[in-house]
Amino acid sequence: MFLKWVKIFQDQRKQKEAAEPVAEKVAEGTGGVSQDYRDEALDVLLSLAPEGFERLSQRLLREAGFTQVVVTGKSGDGGIDGFGILQVNPLVSFKVLFQCKRYAKSVAPSQVRDFRGAMSGRADKGIIITTGTFTAEAKREATRDGAPPVELIDGEKLIDMLERFELGLNPVTTYELDHSFFSEFKA
Repeated sequence: MFLKWVKIFQDQRKQKEAAEPVAEKVAEGTGGVSQDYRDEALDVLLSLAPEGFERLSQRLLREAGFTQVVVTGKSGDGGIDGFGILQVNPLVSFKVLFQCKRYAKSVAPSQVRDFRGAMSGRADKGIIITTGTFTAEAKREATRDGAPPVELIDGEKLIDMLERFELGLNPVTTYELDHSFFSEFKA
């Protein structure tokens, strides 16, 4: 009788699993969680309206500890999409300007130079946030000696930050059966 019920429950579980979409995919052979959600998140970011991506960046900076984060939100903003204050300690704070670029491609060094020119005399530091990547030359330009520093946040780092602050990404816990634990209880 017991085995009959076990068979019924197994069949029901199989039917339920077949009917429900799998929440996450496990990479074959590794047992690790697939990174497909990162690609999906990047697609969602690319589909946002420019204003929406700017507001998301504003929220991200607030979560990262910035205060008074404001999105300028207008065309002809001189290459500045917003600004905020980073309070390092009670005595030291920095005004930081940011620019958002929803790109599937790479940000060029000329765009880093243009942003730095727009922030000249207006802030201590700048941040460029993109869904794309930065060319090697753009990375060198951002850290050029004698020029105000510009932090670069590419698509991968952006997804990392969304993970860290759990913005739009919900962590999922899975379990793996430890057969050795149960072996001592077998007859």
